[in-house]
This record gives sequence, C-alpha cells and structure tokens, in this order.
Amino acid sequence: MRSKRGPAAGPQHRVRNDKFRISVGVLLAVSMIAPLIFLAPRIAIFSTSFGKSELPQTSNDDSRNGQKASVADQVLDVIIANSEESHSSSLVRENSEKEVAKKENVVEDVKTAEAEDQGKVVVNPNLPHGEDVNTTVATADESSQVKTDPAAEIRKQLRLRRHEKRLTELLQQDEGEKARLEEEAIKRSKAVDGAILGKYSIWRRDENENSDSLVRLIRDQVIMARAYIGVAQARNNQRLLRDLRIRLRDSERVVGDATIDAELPRSAPDKIRAMGQVLAKARQQNYDCNSLVKGLRAMLHGAEDYARSLRKQSAFLSQLAAKTMPKGLHCLSLRLNVQYHVLPPDERQFPNREKLEDDDLYHYALFSDNVLAAAVVVNSTVLHAEEPDKHVFHLVTDRLNFGAMKMWFLDNPPGNATIHVQNIDDFTWLNSSYCPVLRQLESAAMKDYYFKPDQTTSVTSGTSNLKYRNPKYLSMLNHLRFYLPEVFPGLSKILFLDDDIVVQKDLTPLWSVDLHGKVNGAVETCGASFHRFDKYLNFSNPHIARNFDPNACGWAYGMNIFDLEEWKKRDITGIYHKWQTMNKDRTLWKLGTLPPGLITFYNLTYPLDKSWHVLGLGYNPGVEPEDIDAAAVVHYNGNLKPWLEIGLSRFKGYWSRYVKYDHPYLQECNIQ
Repeated sequence: MRSKRGPAAGPQHRVRNDKFRISVGVLLAVSMIAPLIFLAPRIAIFSTSFGKSELPQTSNDDSRNGQKASVADQVLDVIIANSEESHSSSLVRENSEKEVAKKENVVEDVKTAEAEDQGKVVVNPNLPHGEDVNTTVATADESSQVKTDPAAEIRKQLRLRRHEKRLTELLQQDEGEKARLEEEAIKRSKAVDGAILGKYSIWRRDENENSDSLVRLIRDQVIMARAYIGVAQARNNQRLLRDLRIRLRDSERVVGDATIDAELPRSAPDKIRAMGQVLAKARQQNYDCNSLVKGLRAMLHGAEDYARSLRKQSAFLSQLAAKTMPKGLHCLSLRLNVQYHVLPPDERQFPNREKLEDDDLYHYALFSDNVLAAAVVVNSTVLHAEEPDKHVFHLVTDRLNFGAMKMWFLDNPPGNATIHVQNIDDFTWLNSSYCPVLRQLESAAMKDYYFKPDQTTSVTSGTSNLKYRNPKYLSMLNHLRFYLPEVFPGLSKILFLDDDIVVQKDLTPLWSVDLHGKVNGAVETCGASFHRFDKYLNFSNPHIARNFDPNACGWAYGMNIFDLEEWKKRDITGIYHKWQTMNKDRTLWKLGTLPPGLITFYNLTYPLDKSWHVLGLGYNPGVEPEDIDAAAVVHYNGNLKPWLEIGLSRFKGYWSRYVKYDHPYLQECNIQ
C-alpha cells in the first residue's frame, strides 16, 4: 500500500498539510481576537463600576503588555465582574441603605462610558494590588473604529438611557419614601392625646380653650408667697413681708374664682411676672429649706383642717336639704288640706270601693307623705298600663297629709284606675306593745339620741351618725312595709313601690313571675365588692356572724313583688320583730329599713331581672342613659331627690314629665 501511494504523493500531501495548518491558525487567531474586540467595552464598564479609584492609572506600556494576557483570564474577569454585579444588585434590593452606593455606581458607569469614547484606560478593580492588571485597551485607531461602528454607538446610547432611567427611578423612590415618612409622622402626632402634648406638638397647633395652666401657676405662687410670709415674719424682715403681702393681694384679686385661663384678666401675665420677681428675691435671702418646709407643713395642716370642716359642712347641708320639705310642697299640702276640709263629707269618698279587695286585680302599696311624689308614681304607672281599669293603688299617709293626699286624687283621678287613701293613725293594732320600733322610740336612750338638746348637730360636728338621724327613720310609714299582711288582709300578692320612683313600662307581668316559694321578688344590687351583707350588718357581732354570710348579695327596696300567702306561712313579721328587738342598742345595724329587710328576707328573696329596676338616680350621676331607657322602673334613691333643688339636673326630666305644672295649685305655690 505504501508503494502504491509512492513518492509522487508526498509533496502534495505536505502542501495540503501546510495549507490546513495555516487555515487553522487563522481561525484560531480570529476566534481569539473577535471576542476580545467585542467584550472590551463591557469589561471596561463592569470593572469601573467596582471602584476605579482603588487602582493606580495604568500606563500605555502596561496596557500594551496587558494585551498579551490570555483570553481565558479575560473571560474569567468578565464572569467575575458580572457575578459580583448581580450579587451587589440583590443586596441593594434587600437593604435600602445601599441605594446611595448604587447611585454612585450608575454615575461611575456613565463616566466610564465617556472615558471609553475618549480612549482612556479602564482597569479591573477586582484584582489584587501587585499583580499584573489585565486590561482592555483601545488604541487611538481602534477607538476611532469603535466610534464609527453604528452598533457600538447604539449600544452606548442604550446604556446611557438605562443608567439615566435607573437614576431617575431611584431619586423618585427616595422622594416618595421621604413623603411617606412625613405623612406617617403627622398621623402619629395627631393620634397622640392633645391633653398630654398640648401646644408643644411640632406638627399641629393645639389651642385648648379650657387650659388652666396660668390659673394653676398663680395659685402655686400664692402658696409659695404665703409660705415665705411665714418665714419673713419669723425673721422680722418687714420689707420683704410688705412686698409679699402686696403681691399676694394682687394675685388673689387676679385669680379670684377663675378656673380656666380665659377667665383671667389681661393683667394676669404682668402680675405673674411681678410675683415671680418677689419670690426670687425671697429665695435670695438665703432662707434655709427647713424653715420653708415647716411653713409649708403648717399650711398643709391648716388646709387639711379647712377641707375637713368643709366636708362636714357639705354633709350637714346635704342632710338638711334632704330632710327639709321644700316651701312649694309645704304650700301645696296646706292648700289641699284646706280645700279638702271645705268639701262635704259625701264628696270625700273615692269610687270603685268594691275593687279594693278583688284579688284578681293588680294591687299596689305606696306609703308616702309627699303628695307630688305619690302623684308621679300613680300617673306614670297608669300611663304605661295596658289595662288601667284593673289597677288598684293603696296609699297610706300620715295624719298631717291625709286630707291633702285625698284632695289631690279626688281633684285629679288617675283615669280608670282605682285609688284608696288611708291614714296610718287609723291602724289601732300598730302600737308600742306590738311593734318593737315604736317601743324603742319611747326608750330614754333613743330619745337622747334624737332629741337631746345639748347634742352637737352643728356643721362642725361629726358626720358618721348624721345621716341616721333623718326623721324618716322615726316615721312608721318607713317601717310599715314589714306589716303588709296586716294592712291588706284580703290580698294574696301585692307590688310595693317607693314614692321616689318613676314607672316607664307596664308592670303587670310581675304578677306572673314564679317566685319559686320565696316571699320577696327584688332586683339584686351587689357588685364585685359592694352592696353585700357585710356593708350593712355588723359581723363582729356573734349573732350576725353565726346566721348570715357576709358575701351574700344585697337587694333593693323600691319595687318589690310580695307573696302575702307565703309571707303568712313563714311568719315574716315575727322574724322582723325578733331581730328588731335584738337591735335595741343599735349594735347589729344602724337605723333604717334595708338592713332589717336583708335579715328578715334572708334566703327568701327571688332575684328579678335587672331591667325591672334601675337605681342610683338620686346619688350617682354616672348612670347610663341606655340603662335608664331600658328600665321598667327608675329609682331616685339617695339624697338628691328630683323635687329638690339639689337633685341631679340630668335626671330630673324623667320625673318632671309626669308633673302637671299647669295645675292651679302648683302655679300658686310656685312649683316649677
């Protein structure tokens, strides 16, 4: 085979091999030069984005030497630059604090592109110092060729547009974030309580018309001036004493009865400044702190004594106002009494007497000596009754008001309802031999407690027992509730009402309530820690401690449904007599009817729904209007009765709407 190919084929074969080697060499050279030319601008841009300033400027000789670097190293530099740029971009997106650095990179990219057009050298910052820096150098001729290349020019313009667009987006994002933070700060400032920040809010003006800062400042200055007056007197500093008294008089005249700054005169700031100067002068007199503390302590004791006397005076006047009959009501009672005694005897009787013991009707018990209050109870009940003709009202009053009470209802009959008025003095069975309360009132100790002439009852006396000396505790009208079967022997069930209540709904469903064998149906009044038995009874007494639970829940008089048949079976009146006799020295409870009621009906009271009876309108201004509107009965228990001037004005409307203020007698007695 070798001989056949022969020597003639040898030269041709060598020529072909030489041509093949040349072609391969050219191809390799082109493959190395083409990527170098294409990637040179991108390598320059990526390298300058990571800190062109970190490396020294490369000379022309070094850049010529850099052209001899291998293609693999240059490609590796491009890959590293791209990967680091991608990693840096992700970190920028995750951390907003690197946005500024990215903006600088964008600016550097723009500068790099301009430097590329001018033929400047671009170095790779990712290589360590001291090693040969592989760079891509564009000579003047090559730069001119790149500039004339349309594709390169288009790419450069696109890069510049992208950088500018990105820079604009970052600036807009920065402005939007700033505006969002400001808006959030304003919202938070507005959400803060103005009472705390006051006028010191930097975001908004808070002008409080009810501010009292100046008033409090003047009063503080007055206190300090009085303290320094005491010290100046002790040291006989007449000049300072005179200045302090003058400024003290001016400040007291300025502040007067003002409670807010708007009530102060225009001269108040000048007076504050003048007082401040005098107080500063007093402080410069080197008065030691001990002297000032003693003066302030003496003032504090004096203020406490004065406040204590004011509290006693307030309690005394409150009790006095609660005990005293208003002049208008006294006038009304007198006029009605006169008119009643003028009537012929045959006109003094009420109709429908046959209904008084009809057990199929709805019977009410009302014990009162207040004509106007009783009229409101009857009028409000009849007005809300679905069948007024089936309602019977049994009123019991004392001898002084018997004629007035009868005359009012004779002149103002309650519609189709039946009314009956009785005199408590006609109950001959109610005497001291049967009733322990009457027997105790005849004792010398009780007479001394109530009627002793030299007993201290002035405004400076103690208030612990003052409220228990109210005349209502002496009236048998208040204790008659324990004798219902004796007063109404022909009835099996009766609804007891106080005269300081107002009815707002039909009460007939109460007669259908199953008391489950209990005697008394009432609304409980106990809360978490109040209105329980230990608040009314003396549990240090062994009789009380053995028989009752101190945490037992209390209940309210004022609207109670009583089963009189069960009452008689359990001898409720006998239980009351037993405990009332044991309390002759008032060691089990103070005077009143609620404590003996809690004892008498212990474990015999059925709790009604609270919406039947809402209490507190005579002492608690915080009763919610929603609770009042939903209640069947509202109760003005307490001293602030609605017919008194001291009554709570916000609750008077519920009571006054049932008063006939246009009645001639009310107008003549100036009741309005």
